[in-house]
Amino acid sequence: MADFLRWGILGAANFAAEHMGPAIHAARGNRLVALATSTPAKAAPFEAFCPGLDVFLDYDAMLEWDAIDAVYIPLPNHLHVDWTKKALEAGKHVLTEKPIAMVASEIDELIALRDKTGLVAAEAFMIVHHPQWSRVREIVASGEIGAVAHVDTVFSYDNRDDTANIRNRPETGGGGIRDIGVYTYSSVRFAMGAEPVNLAARIKRENGVDTWAQVVGEMEGPGGRFTYSAMTSMRLAPRQEVVFHGDKGTITVSAPFNAGVFAEALVHVRDLAGTVRTERWPRVNQYALQVENFARTVREGVAYPCPLEFSKGTQAMIDMVFANAVEIG
Repeated sequence: MADFLRWGILGAANFAAEHMGPAIHAARGNRLVALATSTPAKAAPFEAFCPGLDVFLDYDAMLEWDAIDAVYIPLPNHLHVDWTKKALEAGKHVLTEKPIAMVASEIDELIALRDKTGLVAAEAFMIVHHPQWSRVREIVASGEIGAVAHVDTVFSYDNRDDTANIRNRPETGGGGIRDIGVYTYSSVRFAMGAEPVNLAARIKRENGVDTWAQVVGEMEGPGGRFTYSAMTSMRLAPRQEVVFHGDKGTITVSAPFNAGVFAEALVHVRDLAGTVRTERWPRVNQYALQVENFARTVREGVAYPCPLEFSKGTQAMIDMVFANAVEIG
């Protein structure tokens, strides 16, 4: 292996061009060297920030290339499991966009193949790499806001005019829950070390995909049981926020998911006297940190912050939401 981890991107998604490609290119100890795309014109944005990029017009051909060590997969959701398997079978470490699977049981297959090959395979759940979330978990555990009784989460944006978007298409595993419910559910699991005990959900659908969902229920972690609510929507003005409500104070994460893009990463801690302490991280690139942590796991064997076992827990929660959902008009 070279002195740096050599990456190939499987699929020229807009998100890869705007965020993950530049992050791989900028991450210490990593280098973007290849892109596979069935549409040559889509390589241009990648070549703009990464001159000399090797471009493959066949996905399998890139996986067979010996000059890459790891693959990032931003393909449509329904293709994630199959191409993750192919990447592992080709001897590549693999980082796959969320959701890495469509149902939790599929992740068992990926865990088994990861363990068989000895390679690193993970879901690209970037927020756990951002220091604001490690800090939230630390504050909760410290007892500063007391016993957490309720956590409220929300994530919304509006893509109704982008009808060709894979998130608006049922055949590609679209819908708001699989796209952003991952964040509203998993951020609480990460910060609280908690799992759902019971959940109820109401969902609105258009063209076979959920465009709005409200989830309420209870979760339980080391600090005990607490109530939980989450709203996701692909048809509302952009908003994202997570609030942890304890008996001695609150924690508000005002840019919890797209920190640095939606807004500056800020954590506000409010006590019973109304005093607010704000902690901030103005120049953190969570995507680059994700890549650096992945490379560290590959090279040094350190524990990865978001292993497949954690991702399986999130997918199980998503499965529970769908199983308990009532469709409304």
